[in-house]
Amino acid sequence: MLETSSVGAVVPQTAHFDSAIVLASGAQIAQYDLVYETYGELNPACSNAVLVCHALSGNHHVAGYYAGQEESGWWDNMVGPGKPIDTRRFFVIGVNNLGGCHGSTGPASIDPASGKPFGAGFPLMTVEDWVETQARLAQRFGITQFAAIIGGSLGGMQALQWSISRPEQVRHVIAIAAAPKLTAQNIAFNDVARQAILTDPDFHGGNFCAQDAVPRRGLRLARMLGHITYLSDDSMAEKFGRGLRSGAYSFGYDVEFEIESYLRYQGDKFAASFDANTYLLMTKALDYFDPARAYNGNLSAAFRGARAKYLVLAFTSDWRFSPGRSRDIVKALLDNELDVSFAQITSNHGHDSFLMEDEHYHDLLRAYMNNIEI
Repeated sequence: MLETSSVGAVVPQTAHFDSAIVLASGAQIAQYDLVYETYGELNPACSNAVLVCHALSGNHHVAGYYAGQEESGWWDNMVGPGKPIDTRRFFVIGVNNLGGCHGSTGPASIDPASGKPFGAGFPLMTVEDWVETQARLAQRFGITQFAAIIGGSLGGMQALQWSISRPEQVRHVIAIAAAPKLTAQNIAFNDVARQAILTDPDFHGGNFCAQDAVPRRGLRLARMLGHITYLSDDSMAEKFGRGLRSGAYSFGYDVEFEIESYLRYQGDKFAASFDANTYLLMTKALDYFDPARAYNGNLSAAFRGARAKYLVLAFTSDWRFSPGRSRDIVKALLDNELDVSFAQITSNHGHDSFLMEDEHYHDLLRAYMNNIEI
């Protein structure tokens, strides 16, 4: 059995950028900060760098732990010595995307021009915008080409976009539980979640910070809805079934079933730590992602200039980004005669499978990463 360990205590760092960035929307941000963490050592040739792109509610804290805190990074089971993304070989970077709410410049940050939080004035972002900011951060390290860029869900979309926008700067792309664009159903889920926030009386048109308010009810509902779509029916049945908290019906509208208790807990936890404007921004970035759009809907044409090698992973119970969506990506890559490996992994954890510690899944990824030349 391979011995693994944590990267240990980590400290987030901040990179400040004075040069303006013009976004896909045409809006401009004059200056901004990106918060990031690194694990492992960058080799002299700068050839062993791996960028981990986070999903909707993720951030830069990928692995390890903060001094005095027990909770580990969101992908601690994947990144570390002896783990699939082995920090004894690779220099791993995790970034909180621009527009985030965990230190990088975002809606809750102070606008230097006004001295007040950006709030609703913060512009919408796209996956292409994030690739640009991540590339600027890579330049700070002298990284001209990533050994690999990896992500799950929205993170996988970023990895794919890297190989389209900057094909010469990435050798391997690992897209997990991703999709080439959202279905109408997924856009609908996102809009219902946004409406929960937008119609919260405490939202104040996005300028709730100025009103010393937080749209907790809207955020809570948005997270509860989202969490249902991240799980599978089987996983919910196995974990909660129709279990009652008290063992009997109370004939009221308070919490009775264990699943209700779980969803409300998740909603409350999320509402206490995430910015509502960032949630709106991130879900719109998901909606906008569609690399084929510029090619009259031809996904194969979108990858025509790509040079990377790819690993595409999907999970059987993921009904939000189903395996069929990953196969669409694989087909487009094969149409361009690119080097592609694909695996459909049996799992009952739904869309959240990419976050879980599954032996088969981890072994597949470890084998692929071990074969990357650095």
